[in-house]
Amino acid sequence: MSTTDEIIELSERHSAHNYHPLPVVVSEARGAWVTDVEGRRYLDCLAGYSSLNFGHGNPAILNAAQEQLQRVTLTSRAFFHDRFADFCAGLADLCGKDMVLPMNTGAEAVETAVKVARKWGYEVKGVAPGRAEIIVMDGNFHGRTTTIVSFSTDPDARDGFGPATPGFTIVEYGSAEAVREAITPDTVAVLLEPIQGEAGVLVPPAGYLTRVREICTENNVLFIADEIQSGLGRTGDTFACEHEGVVPDMYVLGKALGGGVVPVSAVVADASVLRVIKPGQHGSTFGGNPLACAVGGAVLDLLKTGEYQARARELGALLHERLRALIGPAGEGGHGVVAVRGRGLWAGVDIDPSIATGREVCEALMRRGVLAKDTHGSTIRLAPPLVISEEDLNWAVDRLTEVLDELSGTAAPAEAAEQAPVPSPRTPELSGR
Repeated sequence: MSTTDEIIELSERHSAHNYHPLPVVVSEARGAWVTDVEGRRYLDCLAGYSSLNFGHGNPAILNAAQEQLQRVTLTSRAFFHDRFADFCAGLADLCGKDMVLPMNTGAEAVETAVKVARKWGYEVKGVAPGRAEIIVMDGNFHGRTTTIVSFSTDPDARDGFGPATPGFTIVEYGSAEAVREAITPDTVAVLLEPIQGEAGVLVPPAGYLTRVREICTENNVLFIADEIQSGLGRTGDTFACEHEGVVPDMYVLGKALGGGVVPVSAVVADASVLRVIKPGQHGSTFGGNPLACAVGGAVLDLLKTGEYQARARELGALLHERLRALIGPAGEGGHGVVAVRGRGLWAGVDIDPSIATGREVCEALMRRGVLAKDTHGSTIRLAPPLVISEEDLNWAVDRLTEVLDELSGTAAPAEAAEQAPVPSPRTPELSGR
C-alpha cells in the first residue's frame, strides 16, 4: 500500500488542482469515523458536506445498494424500471408535493429548477419569451456550472468563466424587503438557501422565509428552496424551511438523498409546475436510475422514523451550547471564537483572524484526529454525521478548544496527532443500523 505522501504526490501530479484538500488519505470509514491508509483514525465532522447525514457505511443504505447491484443498475429513462415509481412517490410524499424530477448532482438539480421556473414563467405566468428573471441572494452557493456561477458573488467561483448568463437579479440575503423591491412583472422565481452553507452556515433573521413566502404568493412568483445541504435531517427537521412552517413551491434536493453511496438529486414540486416539462425538453441518462432509486428509497425509509431529525435537534443543542462557550478573547474567559452560527448539527465558527486562518485551525484539528473544513478566511464548518455519539461530539469540541488555545499561545502545542488520544468509535443504536 502506498504511503500518504506518495498518494498525495501522485494525485497532485495527475489531477486538476480544483480542490485544496487536507493532507489525509482516507481508506476506510464507518459511522462518524474514517481511517487513513496508515491506520490513523479521525472523527469526520464534515460528512461530505451533508452527503453522509446517515453515516459512513450505513447498513440499511448499503444493503439496499448491494441488493440492487445484483439486479439492475441502469436502464436509462427510455424505459421504466421497478424502483422508479416507489422512489418518486415516496419523495413526493415526504415533500408534500405531486411530482419528482430526478437528476444526479446538486448542480444538475439547480439547473433543472432554473429551467422549470423559466418554462413555467412563459407558459403559465405569461412572461414574454426570453425575459424571465430569477431573484437570487448574495453569498449564495448553488453549484459551479456556467449558469450558476453567473449569479455567484464569490470571485473564486465566478471570475474567469464569463460571459455571464443573464436573467438573474442578486439581492441581500436575509432582507425580505430587498426581494419585494426586486420583483418585476418578468420575475418568475426566487431561489435561495434556507441556510447558506458555503457562506459560513448563515442563518437568516427570524421571519425571513415566512415573508419571502408571502411575497412570492402575492406576486405569483415561485419560491425555490435549495435544501441540498440543509435538507433531510441536518438542521433538526426534515427541511430547514420547516423551522418557520414554510412550504416552497419547489424543493431542490441532493447530497444526503444519495446516502453517501451514489449521487442522487431531485426537483420536487406540484404538477402545476413540473408538468411544463415535456418529453425531450430535459433529461439525464443516469437520473432516476435503479441503483439511485434503491439508495434514495432507503434514505426515505430512514427519515420516516423521525429519529435522525430528533438526534440532530438534541445533539445540535449540545454542539451550539459548547461552541458558544468558546466565544471571547483567548485567555480572557474565551478561546478566540468571534461568532457561532447554525442550526441542528451544523455550525459555522468564526475564529479571531489574529489567531489563525480557518485552514490553519482545520490542519491543527486534523493532527488531533478531527476532520473539518474551512471557508472564507477564518471560518470553519462543523457538520458531523447525524449518527455521531454524544461522547464523540464532546470529544471533537474538546479538541477544537485545545487547538484554539494552542494557536493563541495559551496552551502548549501538540507535537503529534498521537498526543490526542482517539477514542474507540461509538455508534448509537438507530433504526437501519
